[in-house]
Amino acid sequence: MSDDIDRRVLLAARGWLGTSYRHQGSMKGVGCDCLGLVRGIWRELYGSEPEAPGAYATTWSLRAGPDRLLSAATRHLAPIPVAEARAGNVLLFRWRASAPATHCAVFDEDGRIIHAYEGAAVVSTALPRSWRGRIAGAFRFPE
Repeated sequence: MSDDIDRRVLLAARGWLGTSYRHQGSMKGVGCDCLGLVRGIWRELYGSEPEAPGAYATTWSLRAGPDRLLSAATRHLAPIPVAEARAGNVLLFRWRASAPATHCAVFDEDGRIIHAYEGAAVVSTALPRSWRGRIAGAFRFPE
């Protein structure tokens, strides 16, 4: 396990701060959503993405069904225990226990997360206590 990849992910994520929110977007300085942020970081680190995400509706968080985000994260990122998550790791969130994960963020320093905030932009915000219990998984980018 190397701290180098975590530092590189964190620096890349911070480079997206201020990027406008755009559903299914994935372009730094132009627009992205939470998945687009992670996809853009992947491209900065590795070049091309390992797979296309496919279309998803703005209301996907309201539905039950396959856990596409968690499945994709498990295929391409390294799962880690949530308690071991640190700056530069990816956190996935589900808003209801029976619902699929529908939000992702990069863990920042000092208990903060970097994520695309709907209706605003990519921001670094405190990880609210109410969100901590909704973490569906934690992951590291591969070496």
